[in-house]
Amino acid sequence: MPRTVIIGDIHACKHELAALLDHVGFVRGDRLVTVGDMIVRGPYPRGTLDLLQEAGALAVRGNHEDRLLRWRAARRKKQIFSLGPITKATAKRLRKRHWQWLKSLPLWLDLPDHGVRIVHAGLIAGVPIERQDPRTLMYIRCVGRFGESIEQRGKVLWGQVYEGPPHVVFGHNAAAEPQLHPWATGIDTGAVYGGRLTAMVLRDGEAPPPVADRRDALVSVPARRVYFAR
Repeated sequence: MPRTVIIGDIHACKHELAALLDHVGFVRGDRLVTVGDMIVRGPYPRGTLDLLQEAGALAVRGNHEDRLLRWRAARRKKQIFSLGPITKATAKRLRKRHWQWLKSLPLWLDLPDHGVRIVHAGLIAGVPIERQDPRTLMYIRCVGRFGESIEQRGKVLWGQVYEGPPHVVFGHNAAAEPQLHPWATGIDTGAVYGGRLTAMVLRDGEAPPPVADRRDALVSVPARRVYFAR
């Protein structure tokens, strides 16, 4: 039966992406989804996007894709929008087909057959998805005392207070181990920082398992090296 493979932040680590797809035995008919931040910081942005597109991947917009798109829109309007040197180097390497795909990316993606919602960073509990601040979806890490979005690392992860359904699978907040919450799973395990590239693999119609068994649905491969020092 076809499977759904949801991959964490790739950050242009093409070799790790290829290794992970090989590790899970990805075949045509399986569905590939990424949580955004597919590029920037790693060495192979063009090759990474080409590999994902060849596999028919679905994706949501991460903060790095968003920054690239805002820079390009400002440039066309002859407005000033600063990019760091690493992001600017990525922008110069992308082709028209890549920009077209990035521009088409949604802020969230629902997989009703799995009871899963994909966002890049997270969301505010109790707010309908259509009313979420786009920046929250791409940048949140924690929540404050009054439930407000906090982009920096803080005391309370947003996933700790979120109650589904749906189950949210996200990236952005890189850590050595996946974030496992009752209704949310964070799968950015820092491949570009020398960690691992992680995926959630769900069989046809399967929902993410309970926390105690969640790791059974997660697979990962180690990074070849540290591509970007934190």
